[in-house]
Amino acid sequence: MTEQTNFAPILTRAALAETTSDPSSVMTLLADSDATGGRLTSYRSSFAKGAVGAPAHFHTKASELFFVLGGSLQVLLGEELTVLGEGDFLLVPPHTPHAFAAAPGAEADVLFVFTPGLARFDYLRLLGRVMRGEASPQEISDSSERFDNHYVDSPVWRRALAERG
Repeated sequence: MTEQTNFAPILTRAALAETTSDPSSVMTLLADSDATGGRLTSYRSSFAKGAVGAPAHFHTKASELFFVLGGSLQVLLGEELTVLGEGDFLLVPPHTPHAFAAAPGAEADVLFVFTPGLARFDYLRLLGRVMRGEASPQEISDSSERFDNHYVDSPVWRRALAERG
């Protein structure tokens, strides 16, 4: 049996890909859900040494895949901390609190995939504007339902960040 698709093949050339950045990371936007028939959303993030990626949060609709292309990434999963190295793969199911940052003293280059796809590119653009001081952090809070990004408090993650100095 052949599955029908409702989208064309997607080729995103590195030289032509849209990027958004903040002082400590560059996000390369690869494929958003509207282009993939809702199947997935994917982007690549390159984090500077010790850069913080995302505070503790969870998604209700999508699983989030992490594939470390280079460097190392510190990740909170529930209440456990782990470090992912180059070539490591992680799949975080819906409703699982997680957070991530470049591991202390390290850079990280990570491919992210959400499935099913979520319209995340507008969120990533907004995040870049907030991090650059061009938009209010309240806009992130106000968009949690739209982007299925629900922030939670994690004492474990707060301690891990505080230990970075």
